[in-house]
Amino acid sequence: MDSFAVSIICGLEEQKISFKHAMKISFSLAFFQGLLPIIGWYLGTGLKVYIESIDHWIAFILLAFLGGKMIVESLRKNGVEKLSNIYSWKHILTLSIATSIDALVVGFTYALVSSGRIFLGAVIIGSVTFFFGMLGIRIGKDVAGNFNQKVELIGGIILSLIGIKILIEHLAAS
Repeated sequence: MDSFAVSIICGLEEQKISFKHAMKISFSLAFFQGLLPIIGWYLGTGLKVYIESIDHWIAFILLAFLGGKMIVESLRKNGVEKLSNIYSWKHILTLSIATSIDALVVGFTYALVSSGRIFLGAVIIGSVTFFFGMLGIRIGKDVAGNFNQKVELIGGIILSLIGIKILIEHLAAS
């Protein structure tokens, strides 16, 4: 959702953005959204033995924190934030990494609550991010207003609900 919101803002900022540049932004967002869960998964797998008895609480706290942060940030914004030079690689990489930090936490959390592999999930995450990156840029080019604020709010609610679901499932199984 963060990447989608950023891509909408990119489209709002530069309504004459080329297809090639939209692909560059979307690919960068997708690459980091796919890579960071893998890194998080490896970190979480190494620590799983030590925190297995409280992993559901950690997953809940991390996801609820991230979701809550997204909700609060979406409610604080009074308008579209201006992005500086969306054509610079430095700026694109900064946006890509910044919007993917939560994906690192998701990968870490996934390692704690699942014994499955993360690679298929990472490919799906990257593919969906690429699609929504392109779609977001298109939407940003076509509409004006604070649509990005609603997207971030919805994303925050979804992350929080996933955290609650994990906690309830583990407590019910206990």
